[in-house]
Amino acid sequence: MANEDAVRATNDDAAQCKRFAVERGYWEDPYISLLTTKGQARHAPEINRGYYARVSAMRTCIHRFIKLTDCKCQIINLGAGFDTTYWLLKDQQLSPKNYVEVDFSMVTSRKCHQIRRNEALLKAIAGEDGEVKISKTEIHATDYHLVSANLRHLEEVKGKVTECGIDTSLPTLFVTECVLVYVDTDSTNKVLKWIADTFPVTLFLNYEQVNMTDRFGQVMIDNLKTRDCVLMGVEACSSMDSQKQRFTSQGWQGADGMDMSQIYKCLPDLHRIERIEFMDEKELLDQLLSHYCIVWAWKDPHDLGLCDMTFT
Repeated sequence: MANEDAVRATNDDAAQCKRFAVERGYWEDPYISLLTTKGQARHAPEINRGYYARVSAMRTCIHRFIKLTDCKCQIINLGAGFDTTYWLLKDQQLSPKNYVEVDFSMVTSRKCHQIRRNEALLKAIAGEDGEVKISKTEIHATDYHLVSANLRHLEEVKGKVTECGIDTSLPTLFVTECVLVYVDTDSTNKVLKWIADTFPVTLFLNYEQVNMTDRFGQVMIDNLKTRDCVLMGVEACSSMDSQKQRFTSQGWQGADGMDMSQIYKCLPDLHRIERIEFMDEKELLDQLLSHYCIVWAWKDPHDLGLCDMTFT
């Protein structure tokens, strides 16, 4: 089993990378600095551009889902870490009916602490009625819930989601970012089958590694092993076909995806962000981007257009 402390540390790394890129001007996020401390390390331009592509593409997909459903929907972020999407959607008047974040208790306890001590974060959650229940590891408000659970324990996840007042009749978006790769295949399959069996109209967005059987992929695997991070679910990251098949084999209507090197070229703000920092070796960026992807899987009996994602 992957070392859970090491896996949790990847959340800190990602949050620090996002904060650094925001401070460099790659995108706007006034909330990331409220959830993280300022890091000491600088990050290379290819890392900053990679995170820009990741954030921009995921935002585009999430916004599309919300607009297709006219905000009459729910979002469940599995392994949410210090994600700020809830607050950004609130600012843009794109809030879904319910927003749920799930992560390890050691992560949710830190997020609870930061939310409690920052008025801007807490005020957005409180909403008009001002009612917020905060414990050491969980938060429950009218349209926001932060709960602790381990994806390897499906019954625990199901129980926590039920406590959040999720309405299975509403279109529901599930989001994971570099999460399933740390979970064993059997546990992931159980989660994906439960979602497909339980939610009649649903979309799953998964940002994760891909093409991991080549030499560059092996180097990534070896580097993570030195940090005690074992990629228990890396088998599904062999190719785009294996990424999509993990969903269709568990009862999803369909799945599609693109690697980040393809998505990067489609992003609308490239001219601006490529002027922020000079980058010597574009080959390294291309290599990095080609080993990550976004895959979307859907159940869309009413033909809402959930299968169609665009990144421009």
